[in-house]
Amino acid sequence: MTTTTTTTIAITGATDGLGRALAMRLAADRDVRLVLHGRDPAKLERVATEIESTGAAPPLTATADLSDLAQAARLADTIAGSVDRLDVLVNNAGIGSGEPDGRERRTSHDGHELRFAVNYLAAFVLTENLLPLLRASATTQHAARVVHVSSLGQHPLDFDDLMLEHAYSGTRAYGQSKLAQIMHCLDLAGRFAPTELTATCLHPGTYMPTKIVLSEIGVTADTLESGAEATRRLALDPALEGTTGQFFDRLRPAHATGQAYDEQARAALRVRSLALVNGHLTTCD
Repeated sequence: MTTTTTTTIAITGATDGLGRALAMRLAADRDVRLVLHGRDPAKLERVATEIESTGAAPPLTATADLSDLAQAARLADTIAGSVDRLDVLVNNAGIGSGEPDGRERRTSHDGHELRFAVNYLAAFVLTENLLPLLRASATTQHAARVVHVSSLGQHPLDFDDLMLEHAYSGTRAYGQSKLAQIMHCLDLAGRFAPTELTATCLHPGTYMPTKIVLSEIGVTADTLESGAEATRRLALDPALEGTTGQFFDRLRPAHATGQAYDEQARAALRVRSLALVNGHLTTCD
C-alpha cells in the first residue's frame, strides 16, 4: 500500500512475539504511523521506546485486557479518538492451546470460554466497532484492510456447545477460536466491497519462537521475522490491493477447514456472536 500520505496501522498484542516483531518491522517503513495495543503498560512502553530509538515516529499506545469485552470496546474508542484515520487493523493478540494460559477450561470476565473470548470475540468487538473509521479511511486508490492472525490449527464449531462445556481440550478450543476468526474474515469480505474494505487472514508461521510456543511446545520451526513479513504483506503489499476473503498459509493462498466456506454456518456464527457481545457494539453494519 504505497501512498503519499502516512498509513496508520493498529496492531493488537504488540508487546511480545509476532506482534512485537511486526511492529518493529513496520516501524522501518517511515510512512507508517503505528497504534500499538498491549495488556501490560510497562511492556508496551518498552516496545514504544525501542521503536522511537530507531528514529521512527513514536507509536501511539493503548492498553486493554481482551478477556474483558468492555475493555475491547473501550480500546476501539481509544483508537478512534486518537487517530483521524485507520488504514489497517491487524488482530494479532491471542492465547494458545495450553501454557502459559493453562490447559484446563477457563472463562473470561464475561463468562465465555476464555480462548474463544480472547482470540475471537474480542477481535470481533474491536473490528466491528472500528468499521466506521476503517471505511471512512478508504480512498479511491486504497481500501482499508483488516488482517486476522489465525492458524492452520482449526476445529469446526459445535453450535450446540460453543463454549465447550463438555469434553474440553485446549487444542480444540484454540482451533475453534481460530476458525471463527477465519469465518469472520469471510463474513467481512461478503459485507463490503473490496474497493472499500478488505479482510484477509493467515497462518503466519509454524512454531515460531513466541511465548505460547516456547511454553507449550518447547521447539521452534519458523522465525518471527518470516511471520512478521507474511503479516506485513497482507497489511501493505500493493499487489494485494482488492484481495479479500482469503486465507493464507504464510505467503501462499490456502484452504481453511470446510466449515469456513459454509454460508449458513457463518451466518449462525454472526448471530451467536452478536448475542454474546450484546451491549459492547457501537455499530452493526
